[in-house]
Amino acid sequence: MLDRMRRNPASAHLGLMLALTFSTGIIDAVGYLGLDRVFTGNMTGNVVILGMGLAGDTGLPVVGPLIALAAFMGGAAAGGRALRGAEAAWTARHTVLFGAVGLVIAAAAVPASLLEPDETALQYAITAALGLAMGCQAAAARHVAVKDVTTVVVTSTITGLASDSVLGSGGGQPWKRRAGAIVLIGAGALTGALLLKAHIGLGMALSAILTLVVAWLGHVSHPSRLARLPYDQD
Repeated sequence: MLDRMRRNPASAHLGLMLALTFSTGIIDAVGYLGLDRVFTGNMTGNVVILGMGLAGDTGLPVVGPLIALAAFMGGAAAGGRALRGAEAAWTARHTVLFGAVGLVIAAAAVPASLLEPDETALQYAITAALGLAMGCQAAAARHVAVKDVTTVVVTSTITGLASDSVLGSGGGQPWKRRAGAIVLIGAGALTGALLLKAHIGLGMALSAILTLVVAWLGHVSHPSRLARLPYDQD
């Protein structure tokens, strides 16, 4: 498998980003169903929930979405800063960032697994951690630059799939990757919802494992980059 990834890095990057898309579906299911209707990966949905919550008398949260939004932006800014000057391909910096995302999700899963997250302070802390991780993931995935696969949102992917279809412009399109991203984020949400029935920490743990595996596979499939320090100039 590693040999195939090394021979075709574009295909390898696509597979890795699709895996993270599935992982994001899990995390958003955990956030929405387990953390009082808060998205920590899909900021479009989060902003919409925040806007409706600000109207009052809707029963929708305000503080949680604000925390998720601020944390996501902080994580994205940190990821962008870390990747400043790096080439738009997998580098040692990407390994560090994706690895850090997996570790943060794993760390957030610990209190969620040991304690029932029914206390507001604990919910907010987990929301902040997941938002930070998802923002960093989004920035790193954006820099890897796999077309139509941002790992955190599929609205533009759905638009492209429909617009470029035979019912639209009919100009041809990479429909497999687009459909794959849509299906996988939905499948991730389904998986997260099912795991949440057992415990909130299970989905987070699975997402952390998937992210760490992605970081490892991306790292070992680019041996020419292994000797570089995370913040060397590329």
